Amino acid sequence: MNDSKKSSQVSGFYKMPIKKRVEFVKKYANLTNEEEKLFSSCLDLETADRMIENVLGTFELPLGIAVNFKINGKDYLVPMTIEESSVVAAASNAAKIARIQGGFTTECTDPLMIGQMQVVKIDDVAKAAQSIMNHKKELLELANAQDKILVKFGGGAKDLEVRILDSPLGKMIVAHIIVDVRDAMGANAVNTMCEALAPMVEELTGGKVRLKILSNLADKRIVKAKAVFDKEKMGGEKIVDAFIQSYILASIDPYRAATHNKGIMNGIDSVIIATGNDFRAIEAGAHAYASRNGQYTSLSTYYKDKNGNLVGELEIPMAVGIVGGAGNIHPKARLCKKILGIKTAQELAEIVASVGLAQNFAAVFALSTVGIQKGHMSLHAKNIAVMAGASGDLIEKIANQLIKEGNIKLDRAKEIFNEIK
Repeated sequence: MNDSKKSSQVSGFYKMPIKKRVEFVKKYANLTNEEEKLFSSCLDLETADRMIENVLGTFELPLGIAVNFKINGKDYLVPMTIEESSVVAAASNAAKIARIQGGFTTECTDPLMIGQMQVVKIDDVAKAAQSIMNHKKELLELANAQDKILVKFGGGAKDLEVRILDSPLGKMIVAHIIVDVRDAMGANAVNTMCEALAPMVEELTGGKVRLKILSNLADKRIVKAKAVFDKEKMGGEKIVDAFIQSYILASIDPYRAATHNKGIMNGIDSVIIATGNDFRAIEAGAHAYASRNGQYTSLSTYYKDKNGNLVGELEIPMAVGIVGGAGNIHPKARLCKKILGIKTAQELAEIVASVGLAQNFAAVFALSTVGIQKGHMSLHAKNIAVMAGASGDLIEKIANQLIKEGNIKLDRAKEIFNEIK
């Protein structure tokens, strides 16, 4: 399918049988027959055994597709891996509302990661810090000698910073090497450079380099996503006002902000896992960034534009890669990257941030109107029906009855199941 003719806007995708959904994605992403088979296959044990230690088997999570996404004028079908009901549907619906006003727009910094070298046992920390900065050029050259291929593609060590920190053990130095990692997540390249620099840093400072490792607070690798959510589609300006009132609590109260940001990460982690990236690193960086001003707060911001529409913005560190790591080993991760059609790590970061904003909007929208349980538990009804013993067509029948009664509970599902039997 020609890229210019691709559209992620799909009506009733969730109503299609799984086979039809797979056929749609296959045509959209120009998948081969072998790639199509991956949707119903498991990770083979030989590959799993190369990925981690002590392998016994594999653990599958649902892989779904979020539709309707338009990001920077380009359509995307977005693979999402998650076990929680309603997340994929909610993100798709949010993207549908954002699409009315043009979809999502994004911007992304260069892929700069920070490597830390902790220097302890220093007699004169000020003199030692200055000595490091006096030899900045030589240190950067030594770092870049560790990865000439990265440098060839425009990446490599770009800068060096020095911090002096007080601690219970006395003053210490933390030197930061700033590395452009291009399309990698960057951990291996940065860690290698830190370890290579350690002997020279010790010689310059007269101290001992203890930790030599990348930081997951990637605050020099920031992605921003923005969308305008149509007020009429939301239900009018009163609904927009209710939404903003709900958002404000997350901006001032850490107890609400934690749950608010969890909604953002529902969307983000789903894409991160699907593409074989490190969701723990992304989570750590996101929550640290949310606390950067001294109090944990919302990662997103909402306000009204001059027309009364809701504007949502998300700013977050995003250390993702499209080369190396599990994303190049796991067959389904490779498949998901092909469905996205991504060419750079920055493009992936922009997609991930857009999904995070979409999911956050959907959650707060539900909370501001019908409440989270109506949508969430309606989708959960099928799981309750299965837990009650239903299979086949009975699952849908019992779930519909539970939804109709507004009583989505296991004991009621068992009663219905027994009545039908």
